[in-house]
Amino acid sequence: MSLTLASTIGSSFAILFLGILALFHDRKSFTNIVFFLISLSTTLWSVANYFSVSTQAPEEVLFWIKWVLFFAAPHAVFFLIFIYNFPSRIKTISTKFLTILIILLIITMLATISPFVFSSTIIKNGTVVPVPGILIPLFGLIVIGSLVSAIIIMVKKYIKVAHEERTKWRIMLLGTFSSYILIIVTNFLFVVFFEDTRFVNFAPLFMIPTIGGMAYAILRHKVLNIKAITAEVLTFIILFISFVEILIAKDLKEIILRIFIFVLFFVFGVLLIKSVLREVRQRERLEVLSRELAAANERLKELDKLKTEFLSFASHQLRSPLTAIRGYTSMLLEGSYGALEEKAREPINRVMESSNHLVKLIEDFLNITKIEQGGMKYEFAKVDMEQLLRELARELSVSAEKKGLKLTFETDGKVGYYANADQEKLRQVLLNFIDNAIKYTPAAMNTGQQGFVKIRLEKTPNRKARVSVSDSGVGMSEETKNRLFEKFARGEEGQKVNTGGSGLGLYLAKQIVSAHGGRIWAESPGPNLGSTFSIELSLQ
Repeated sequence: MSLTLASTIGSSFAILFLGILALFHDRKSFTNIVFFLISLSTTLWSVANYFSVSTQAPEEVLFWIKWVLFFAAPHAVFFLIFIYNFPSRIKTISTKFLTILIILLIITMLATISPFVFSSTIIKNGTVVPVPGILIPLFGLIVIGSLVSAIIIMVKKYIKVAHEERTKWRIMLLGTFSSYILIIVTNFLFVVFFEDTRFVNFAPLFMIPTIGGMAYAILRHKVLNIKAITAEVLTFIILFISFVEILIAKDLKEIILRIFIFVLFFVFGVLLIKSVLREVRQRERLEVLSRELAAANERLKELDKLKTEFLSFASHQLRSPLTAIRGYTSMLLEGSYGALEEKAREPINRVMESSNHLVKLIEDFLNITKIEQGGMKYEFAKVDMEQLLRELARELSVSAEKKGLKLTFETDGKVGYYANADQEKLRQVLLNFIDNAIKYTPAAMNTGQQGFVKIRLEKTPNRKARVSVSDSGVGMSEETKNRLFEKFARGEEGQKVNTGGSGLGLYLAKQIVSAHGGRIWAESPGPNLGSTFSIELSLQ
C-alpha cells in the first residue's frame, strides 16, 4: 500500500468516524447532523482527491477533479452553517437564509460536474492540468466566500463568549487555520510557484485539525469521560484495522469473509459505545439531580428556619394577651368582680379551657423552636421516677374519673428508680402520655367493661427504667404507628375522638427523650384495640 493511499484511507476513515460518532451521541441535534454532513462530504472529497492524483489519463483526471470540486462545495457551505448555528443544539439559523445557501450549493455542485467549471485538460511540464471554464468564479465565490464568512463568524463568537466557553472556540479556530493554511501552501503556493504537486496527495490529512477541532467542540462534555474515550478509541482502532484488511484481501472469498468480520466488529462497537454512553448520560442525570436536590434542601432549610422564626415570634406575641385572658377569666370565675350568674359561668369556663389549650399549644411551639434552633436547655438532676409517676397519677385521676375511666399505677416492686434527668421536661413527656390515654379512651370498652388507663414502672435486665402507659382506647393502625412521632402527625383514629389536638406533643416527647439518651416507642394490636406508649431511661 502506497503512502498516499494509506494517508487517504487513514484520514478519511478518522473523519467519517468522528462524524458518525457525533451523530450517534445526539441524532436529534441540528448541529451534530450538519457536522456529520461535513464529515461525509470531506471523506468523499478525500477519496476523489486520491483518484485525481493517482491517474495520468487526461479524461480520468478531469473526471475526478470535477468530483473533487463537487464534494468541496458542500464541505464549505455546511461548514458555514455549522459555525453559524454552533453551539445551539436546535436550529437557530433562519429558514430563509438556510434555503438560500442550499439553493446556491445545489447550483454550484451541478456546475462543478458541467463543462463550465473545468472544460478540458492540457499537459504542462508532463502534468495534466485542468482548463478553467466560465463558471469557475461562481465556484470560488461560493466556496471561498463560505469559508471566509465562517472564519469571521467564528472569530466574532470567540470574542463575545464567556471566558469558560472560549476553549472550544479556540481549538476550532486553531484547527481551521492549521488546515486551511496547510492546504493553501501545499495545494496552491507550492503548485503555482514551484510546480511541486507532491503534497497535494496529503490534502485529506491536512483536514484532520479542522474536523478534530469541531468534533472536540461538540463532543466536549461527552469525550472527557474516560470510559467513553476508551470505548470510542477501541472501536475506531478495531474498525480501521478490519477495513484495511478488506483492502488488502487477495481474493473474493477473503474479501467477503473480512467484510463479514468488519460488520460484526461494527455492530459490536455500536453496542459497546451505546452502553457506555447510556451509563455516562445516567451518571450525568444523577449528578444534575443531586445538585438540584442539594439546592432544594438548602432552600427547604432556609424556609424551615423562616418558619421556625415566625412561630417563635408569633408565639411570644400571643402569650401576653392569653395571659391577660386567663387572668381575668379566672378572676371572673372566682367572683373577684362580684357574683357570677350561672348562665354566664359555663361560657366563661369554656373560654378558660380554650385559653389553657392555647397556652399549651404555644408552649409546644416555643419548645419546637428552641429544639430546632438548638436552644432547648436541660437541667439534669437526680429524679425519683416512681414518685413523679405517683404524683401524675393522683393529679390526673380526677380527669379519668370524670370520664368514667379506671386509672391505675403499679410497679414491679423494686426500688431505686433514680434517673439523671430534667424533671420538668420528663414530667411533660409522661403527662402527655397519660393525658392522651385519657382523651382517646372511651368510658366503656366494646365488651361493655369499664375503660382503663394503666401506668407501669419496671426495671429492665440492662438496668433501665421502663415506663409504659397502656389504655383500652382507639388504638392505631400500622400506618399511624410509622409516622406517630413526626411533627404535626395525628392518627385517623385519634382525630375522630379529639379534633383539637396539634400533633406536636409526641414529637416533642421524642426530642426530649432522645436528649436524655433514652428510647421512646408505641405499640398497638390495631384500631379500637388500645395502645401502649413506652420510654426507657438509664438509671443511676
